[in-house]
Order: sequence, then structure tokens, then C-alpha cells
Amino acid sequence: MAGFKVQRLDTSTWPAFAALVERNNGVWGGCWCMSFHPEGVGKGRAPGQNRADKQARVERGEAHAALVFDGEICVGWCQFGSPAELPRIKARRAYEAEPTPRADWRITCLFVDKTQRRRGVAAAALAGALGEIARLGGGTVESFPEDTEGRSVSASFLHNGNLAMFEQAGFTRQRRLGKDRWLATAVVKP
Repeated sequence: MAGFKVQRLDTSTWPAFAALVERNNGVWGGCWCMSFHPEGVGKGRAPGQNRADKQARVERGEAHAALVFDGEICVGWCQFGSPAELPRIKARRAYEAEPTPRADWRITCLFVDKTQRRRGVAAAALAGALGEIARLGGGTVESFPEDTEGRSVSASFLHNGNLAMFEQAGFTRQRRLGKDRWLATAVVKP
């Protein structure tokens, strides 16, 4: 992670974030990291609407992310927020099938520029998000990473990162939410 700096997503870092997303075709076909917000994506929502909604959330302070910079260029991020800010999750049915202790924070999305993968950007973004969560008061954090042990998975499909990276950051497996997805939690102190 040497050489990276991490900054929070806000109006001052929005241009660097937007440049990263634009370099990568709107990320996952124009999502702009809106999929987990209440507005969601799809259902006739064009990438331009996702961009406008994300920018409006940033301007209102209703979007949280740790941005990773290599020099002046944003090369990745980790999105986090309260469960109310990020209510949409993958494997919801499995998540709700068993009682789950309420989390204060949720990590839903990591993204690394396609030219920067396998350099530790995702780990730097996750560490940055946990640092921001600590700055904001800490608490229980949940996420939904994939177990990639023993199988080859394209990094471009790991929108929530891999389980090993989360475990290295102090997360503990709670239960499976599907064949390869896990509910993992950590407690972050302020």
C-alpha cells in the first residue's frame, strides 16, 4: 500500500472520483456506485441519472466512501454508510432468513481502476473506510465479501471484495449468504 493516500469522498474530491468512474465506463455499465442506495439502478435509470443522483448525495453529505489516490489520480474506492443509507444488498433473502445483530455501518462496494488491480488498492480502500468509520464514531460494521479460496474469480466481478482481505482487516465470518458470499463483521473503535 506504499505510495497510496486515502481521502474521503466529498465535494472537494468529487472531480477525482468522477474521473475514475468515467475512465471505467460508469463502473459496471453506468452504476456510479448507486446500486446499494435507496434509488438503486436499472428500471429505466440511465447512467446520467445515476451520476446526477450520486453527485447530489455527495453534495448533501449522504454518500460515504474512502478514495485511494496514486499521486493526484483516484484509482479506487470503498463505499460505506449506515444500513439506512445503503439498504440494498445482494443475497437479501439469505441475510434476512436469520436474525442478524444490527450493524451501525455497512460496506457495500469496492472498485479498483482496471489498470491498477493487484497493487493493494482494494486493501488500502478498505483500511481507509475503516479509518473513516472510526473518525465518525465507530461501531459494528458488516459486509458481504466473497470467498475466493480455491477458485479463480475476475477482480472485475468482486464488487464487495474477497473474504480473505476482510479477514486480514479484522472481520470475522458470521454465516454464509450463498455459495461463496459471507456476512462478515468487525467492531471499529472511535
